[in-house]
Amino acid sequence: MKRIIVFGATGGTGKETVLQALEKGYEVTALIRNPSAFKLEHPHLIIVQGDVTQPFTLEKIIAGKDAVISCLGNGKSTKPTTVYSAGIKNIIAAMDATGTKRLLCVSATALEAYGEMGMFVRFFTKNVLQKILKEPYADMRLMEAEVQRCDSNWTIVRPPMLKDKPVTGKYRMAVNVHLNKAFSIARADVAHFLLASIDDPKTFRSKIEIAN
Repeated sequence: MKRIIVFGATGGTGKETVLQALEKGYEVTALIRNPSAFKLEHPHLIIVQGDVTQPFTLEKIIAGKDAVISCLGNGKSTKPTTVYSAGIKNIIAAMDATGTKRLLCVSATALEAYGEMGMFVRFFTKNVLQKILKEPYADMRLMEAEVQRCDSNWTIVRPPMLKDKPVTGKYRMAVNVHLNKAFSIARADVAHFLLASIDDPKTFRSKIEIAN
């Protein structure tokens, strides 16, 4: 049985990842600040109360896992945050201490504006998204830098606008390059990709843009 741990399991993508992993027969551990708000029970689901940004040891719950999946986020808030960077830093420290090697981390496509985007999309990315989401994006960039410095087999997944739609298993992806016409994707399909990539060496130590 594959054993994974999901951080950010109460968010849309995190919860989809937990659900799909359980459907696959995985043992899933989820670190949750308020377990009473997480209305999901399953024989293979282990819920641990805690906060990834707080200085406590994550080693015990990360030890022995086949993969660590970070779907950390701060909801729709546009205020300054450290949840992405501080959280991933603590996760990586625990992975290093336990010898855990596989890390998948959800970020965002709009952190960068590429010339290949086309004039309108590039303008919208730089002058709308990056301004409105300036603070969370700044922390996401710090998170990505932490991930890229670590020694694990990491994958940074960069989705565009996330939609609450059913899983299709059909999506486009681009490895270490920009994905053209990447406008939206179902959270369920991001979760599908995360789980499908756990054992895929083609995704190791790569930034991957993904969209429907």
